[in-house]
Amino acid sequence: MPTPEDLTNCSRQTWMAVLSQASSDQLASRMAMLDPLPSYRCLRPPETGLTMVRGRAGGTGQVFNLGEMTLTRCVVVMGEEPDAVTGFGYVAGRDKQQAERVAVCDALLQQDSWQAVLLQQVIAPLQQLAANYRATVERQTAATQVDFFTMLRGE
Repeated sequence: MPTPEDLTNCSRQTWMAVLSQASSDQLASRMAMLDPLPSYRCLRPPETGLTMVRGRAGGTGQVFNLGEMTLTRCVVVMGEEPDAVTGFGYVAGRDKQQAERVAVCDALLQQDSWQAVLLQQVIAPLQQLAANYRATVERQTAATQVDFFTMLRGE
């Protein structure tokens, strides 16, 4: 579990990764625990499209187009000018509500009055769930590991 110091140093890149990789149900249940959220409007309503996924041979080689994947994005604005905050949400798949939730969380996390609450009640638990899932997958994978060895022929 992240310490309070870890959470105060949490970058936007970190919280966006956590939010975009969380399941819709996980994020919805964490957001339901928050006080009534401030109002917002959609600058760009949730929309689904395709994006090109690119890769590198060996992680460092030439860039190549791997293929397309479905992506849903949303942009919300919270507050009034000149203090308005823009939140962005990008999620893999077609879940429009999930993209909107991510955008709302991003906008809230940019506000000092909401940041500590969301880091503690949303981001930290989602990070813990993701870590638990990764640990489970690693244990399952390790259980199926096969060690190969070569016997020396006596010639």
